[in-house]
Amino acid sequence: MREEAMVSQSKGMSREELLTLPAAVDLDTGNRALGLGRSKGYELAKRGQYPCRVLRLGKAYRVVTADLLNLLGLAA
Repeated sequence: MREEAMVSQSKGMSREELLTLPAAVDLDTGNRALGLGRSKGYELAKRGQYPCRVLRLGKAYRVVTADLLNLLGLAA
């Protein structure tokens, strides 16, 4: 049982962590919040199929936190 708890913590983010995120986060953080792997998250972002709004800033991707929280049902 303890292993299951450790695995679930490493794959996602707690509600408290999600609610303290800044206005936009890097794609790796968005992937972690959604339980996506790095490769899959970047693939979806490149295709324009990421489950919430992603901004392209130069070579970097940023996930809009408000959209992420809305998708996860945590919007205020």
